[in-house]
Amino acid sequence: MNDDDQKLGSRKPMENVATRARKTGNKPARLGREVQARLGQQLRAVYDEVLNQGVPDRFAELINKIDAPKDK
Repeated sequence: MNDDDQKLGSRKPMENVATRARKTGNKPARLGREVQARLGQQLRAVYDEVLNQGVPDRFAELINKIDAPKDK
């Protein structure tokens, strides 16, 4: 075990909250409806902006090539 492992404790970096809760017998933390709503609003604001950017022409060309029927 290296120093970084000891700093993190016995927890694995990719282990999620629900998995840790099952192992320790604790219930996972729950967010209130107000907090969930606020997070949802913020996530939509971020991702709506990304969606409105559209697909770059180069990506669209690659997707069309992949989707095109192959000649045998």
